[in-house]
Amino acid sequence: MNRRSFISQAATITAGTSLLPLSDLYAAVNKEVSSSATQQNKYEVIVVGVGSMGSSTCYQLAKQGVKVLGLEQFDIPHDLGSHSGQSRIIRKAYFEHPDYVPLLERAYSNWNALEEETGSSLYYKTGLVYFGKSTHPLISGLRESAQKYSIDVRDLSANQTQINYPNFKIPSNFERLVEPDAGFVTPERAILVYTQQAIQLGAEIHTKEAVIEWKEEGQAIRVKTTKGEYTCEKLILTSGPWASKVMPTLSKSLKVTKQVVAWVNPKNWKAFELGIFPCWTIADDQIPGIFYGFPVLSPSEFGGPVGLKIAHHFQGEITDPDQPNRGISEEEELRLRYALTKYIPEGYHSTHVLKTCLYTNTPDENFILDFLPGHNQKVVLAAGFSGHGFKFASVVGEIMADLALKGKSALPIEFLSATRFLGK
Repeated sequence: MNRRSFISQAATITAGTSLLPLSDLYAAVNKEVSSSATQQNKYEVIVVGVGSMGSSTCYQLAKQGVKVLGLEQFDIPHDLGSHSGQSRIIRKAYFEHPDYVPLLERAYSNWNALEEETGSSLYYKTGLVYFGKSTHPLISGLRESAQKYSIDVRDLSANQTQINYPNFKIPSNFERLVEPDAGFVTPERAILVYTQQAIQLGAEIHTKEAVIEWKEEGQAIRVKTTKGEYTCEKLILTSGPWASKVMPTLSKSLKVTKQVVAWVNPKNWKAFELGIFPCWTIADDQIPGIFYGFPVLSPSEFGGPVGLKIAHHFQGEITDPDQPNRGISEEEELRLRYALTKYIPEGYHSTHVLKTCLYTNTPDENFILDFLPGHNQKVVLAAGFSGHGFKFASVVGEIMADLALKGKSALPIEFLSATRFLGK
């Protein structure tokens, strides 16, 4: 793909849909949230946590006519958990494990269906470039997935990289690849759209209502919150960093860490805007983990700060989601600046905003999508997304609904079972 065709493609995508400013969508959805509240206390399904996974789950259930209640302890959306900050990468050549690829195929399909249903732009096809040594898991893993599932991933020569992606300075011993169909999904807008659709389909959503405890009582499950008590036939737990709080049996299998994200002022803004600059990932040969980033986005459309966004995919400092350490050290900032100045020299002039988010890590860094053992398939959980889960939100909601309503999922989720940590 040459640079001209890349720019033309991105411009077509971004110009196609008229969008409400994110602040207006937020106000509209939260007005609907307030009007959806009733005095009922019996539901077929209760979903605990209405973030990315929970909002998608509420939508999938409501679409099937299920009487569902979503409980969220904060606003919708909020920036206290894992999935906020304007943009999250979506890609199919999954270096983490090729078994994720069928789920990603379904996730792409579901994101597209939601866009068509609502007229919202959620997925932006910017292309994603990968740089690193051939032996690094980023490169070897994505090649394995791409080969197994015939994913369009193209090698780039040094000359092609210079022509199409001139803002990068890549060492001669690094491999260079591009996945044209990759890009990003907008987390805040996606959560708001899913919530709005769920309510319009009959779901009831409560915000600023935290779950205190839940327990089985005969054939039902009773859920006690800071504002009341409810009963349900099935309970779905999509609590993000608070998963171990509502599922104590998982406390030894889930580790919450603080992650730092930066928005910086580049030296040349125009060179890094959406439609010009791609999403990117780089495996440094000195610092463990993977650096990644996004083009400059409009805050009014996408939310979040203005600037060139960069983050480091590597487990940070362990923290408690109820009392998180939101402080950011000079070392944490310097690590991000190091990556930009080394690989994208024109990308850094000064730091604009530093923020934190939370990873919920499993020991093997793979998700848990399963029934909670010991509860006769009455309790379903989605947890442990380990910093790479948001792109799956559209398919996780479908899986959660299927497990709760049908007792099984047709999608291949066996490798994400809870029994690998909790026993059978």
